[in-house]
Amino acid sequence: MKTNIKDLTIWITGASSGIGAALAIAFAKRGATIILSGRDEAKLVAVKNRCKNSKNHFIIPFDITDAKQAKDAYKTAKAQAGQIDWLINNAGISQRSLIMETTEEVECQIMEIDYFAQTRLTRLVLPDMVTQGGGAYGAAKAALHMWANSLRAELHEQGIEVATIFPGFIQTSISINALTGDGSAQGTMDEATNKGLTTATFAKQVVKALIKGEEYIIVAGTKEKLATTVNRLSPPKLYKLIRESKVK
Repeated sequence: MKTNIKDLTIWITGASSGIGAALAIAFAKRGATIILSGRDEAKLVAVKNRCKNSKNHFIIPFDITDAKQAKDAYKTAKAQAGQIDWLINNAGISQRSLIMETTEEVECQIMEIDYFAQTRLTRLVLPDMVTQGGGAYGAAKAALHMWANSLRAELHEQGIEVATIFPGFIQTSISINALTGDGSAQGTMDEATNKGLTTATFAKQVVKALIKGEEYIIVAGTKEKLATTVNRLSPPKLYKLIRESKVK
């Protein structure tokens, strides 16, 4: 993974707000060229204008769940930027409902956004990264953890590095937009999210970790980090603590 950020072209999905926007601004501050993607073009333009040297960056609005739009976006990214050094798959959605309250349609929608759309875009970008002799793929979704582990093993000898980013509670609109059991948005901010890390703090820590070549990047508060430690030492203990905590 290149450590000189100013030489990189970084494609960030979900860049219109929250974590994605903060990462775009942080990487641009260090001199990288940013490709910002999301569904809302107006919001992407607003984030781009907040980036240092805004004229050096590109916006490519598209729906990541649409295979044709994803393919067209990839072609546009190559045409505009020349090459893609890092791909940060940040687009995603959350859920706020119990399993028994969630319809199959909602579960499929979540999996499409948080898994299949992410892996699809990665497969589009990977061949060029292999050809150019290096690159990096980053996923900000814990659901992609095992898939990313396999990808990391497959691509190690080809100069492609894979980093998995595990965000804790970050002050974004993720809980407001989270899907309930029937597919409607929750519409309210969770207390834990509201008290989480700022997006600027999150982005600063992620950028530093990626520059150092870290593969597993946990950016969270004390309680979340403690949970990861407990999980490493004794997964059953963590599951017991979760069972004993309030679900709703």
